[in-house]
Amino acid sequence: MRIGLISDTHIPEIAKCLPDEVREAFSGVELVLHAGDIYADSVLDELREIAPVLAARGDDDYGIRDKRVQEVHRITVHGLDLYLTHSSQFWARSLIEQPQKHGLDKAPDVVIFGHTHREVTHSVLGSLLVNPGSATFPYYQQRLGTVAILTLENGHARASIVQLQDLARRGE
Repeated sequence: MRIGLISDTHIPEIAKCLPDEVREAFSGVELVLHAGDIYADSVLDELREIAPVLAARGDDDYGIRDKRVQEVHRITVHGLDLYLTHSSQFWARSLIEQPQKHGLDKAPDVVIFGHTHREVTHSVLGSLLVNPGSATFPYYQQRLGTVAILTLENGHARASIVQLQDLARRGE
């Protein structure tokens, strides 16, 4: 199963809508997970045209009341426990290193987070930490950024970062 991961879109403040390159990167995904700082419900509707969407509430998502948005999502997909949040890498890592401190029986297999606008794929104690970065505002610069593809197969998870600028260059 392929899952599209996106975060920190900041639409319409930074961009009017999702870049076309997001649709290209997410071609064939079965689920999209947004790790917060969405800003407008319309982003979730755009993503829903690609695949079903779940989102974590970002620290700037004050006005969003969409039922797809929760503080966190804990879901099981293909036998793997996924945890979607907007929180920092430090907090996300603590979910793996100290799950009981967060009310979890065991560490999630995958923690997807946002907030930093910096892409990360990192293995910690057998779990995978993934921050897809920002599609529209990477490193707090207004330009094409990154998303990620999470692949789940045979009880294992792997993530790859997609540079949207690379897709834009191919289309020129």
